[in-house]
Amino acid sequence: MNRFGAFLHRSLAHPLTASMQIDDPATTELRKQIISSNPFLKAIYDEWYSMLARELPTMGGEVLELGSGGGYCSQFIPGLVTSETFPCSMVKLVVDAQRMPLSNGALRAIVMTNVMHHLPSVRSFLGEATRCLRSGGKILMIEPWVTPWSKFIYTRLHHEPFEPNAEDWTFPPKGPLSGANMAMPWIVFERDRQKFESEFPGLFVEKIRPFLPFRYLVSGGVTMRKLMPGFTHGAWSRFERLLEGQMRHLGLFAFIAIRRV
Repeated sequence: MNRFGAFLHRSLAHPLTASMQIDDPATTELRKQIISSNPFLKAIYDEWYSMLARELPTMGGEVLELGSGGGYCSQFIPGLVTSETFPCSMVKLVVDAQRMPLSNGALRAIVMTNVMHHLPSVRSFLGEATRCLRSGGKILMIEPWVTPWSKFIYTRLHHEPFEPNAEDWTFPPKGPLSGANMAMPWIVFERDRQKFESEFPGLFVEKIRPFLPFRYLVSGGVTMRKLMPGFTHGAWSRFERLLEGQMRHLGLFAFIAIRRV
C-alpha cells in the first residue's frame, strides 16, 4: 500500500475496529456486526454463501468451514461445522487448517471466504484437504484474485501484502490475519497450475470464476466505512453483469472449486 492508500485507509477505517489489532479475536467477533449493519456488504456475503452452498457435492459427509468467526455461512449450509483458528462465539471447533484434527475421508467439502491467502503453508493445507476429503469432495473458496485491475487496487489501497511475484507458496508465519499474501490463490491455481497438478494429483481444479470488480470495494468491506447506501447494491450488481466478459481483466475476487478425485 502506498502513502495515499495508507492515508485513505486510516481516514475511512471502520470506527468499530479502527483502534483494534487485526489479530485480536475481538476484531473478528465485531466483523459480524459490521456485516449485519451494512446492507450493501451483507448482500455480497449472502451472494458468496449462496455460491458456496450451490456448489456442494451431494454425497454424505460433513462440511467444514474454515475462518467462520466473522461470518454467518451456517445460515446457508445446514449442519455446517464452523471453525476458527482461535475461540469465537458460535464456532464449533478451533482448527489449524494446516493440521486438521479430522479423520481421513471425513468431509464432503471444505468452504471458506478470504482464508487461504492467510495460510503460511498452502502445501500443508492442501495435503490435509486431500486427506480429509472423500473422493468427489470439494474445496470451495472465494479469494482475492490477480488481474490488471486488482493489481492496481491491492497494491495501492489495501492493507494486506499482495505479492504475485512471490517465488514460493509460503510466507513467514505472523498472526492469523496479519500474515498474508493476497496473490497466493492465483499463484497456486493459475500461475503455478502445472506445479499444483504435479504435487497434488488427487486434487483437480474444477472451476475458477473471477468476479466482483467494484461492489466489495465500494461496500467498504469489513475494515472500512461503507461508501454506498444499501439500496444501490442492485444497480451495482447489474453494472457488473454487463462487464461479465471482462472479469479476467477486472475481477478483484474469484470463486474457486477444487475437486478431490
